[in-house]
Amino acid sequence: MNVNIKRLSADATTPTYAHSTDACFDLYAAEDVIIEPGETALVPTGLAFEIPAGYEMQIRPRSGITLKTHLRVQLGTVDSGYAGEVGVIVDNTSKDFGKSTVFINRIDGSDAYSPDMRIILVNTYIIRKGDRIAQAVIKPVEQATFTVVDALEDTERGACGFGSSGVGK
Repeated sequence: MNVNIKRLSADATTPTYAHSTDACFDLYAAEDVIIEPGETALVPTGLAFEIPAGYEMQIRPRSGITLKTHLRVQLGTVDSGYAGEVGVIVDNTSKDFGKSTVFINRIDGSDAYSPDMRIILVNTYIIRKGDRIAQAVIKPVEQATFTVVDALEDTERGACGFGSSGVGK
């Protein structure tokens, strides 16, 4: 499948697959973004995608960032009708607000001085231009039609949810 992309920034990086067998391709930050504890930020990719009709692009977290940092990439959907810049929503889930330092965390696990040498909160992260921040996959979608009925068919599970299959098993 060919997907046309448009560079909206000179600093945009074309998506890449790390391995030939990967399901998802990597999305890269097009600018530096600092995210302090408890904050949410939109990380621009500098790219617009021409998603074919009948498909969507799903934005997903990268497992290494989720495992090794307090950063959480939010799941996202890019519809085929959207022609604007794709951004990645990132939360810093750290609750450490009390301490401060001049060091800032990078998503690769290294430390760096804060860009302007100001004192910042511990567990503040900087996403650098060119960092792989998320992954994405392009998948087919179907649109459903909806019919209002008086009753739904019986199932084994019924209306039981939120732990009905057992907790801690």
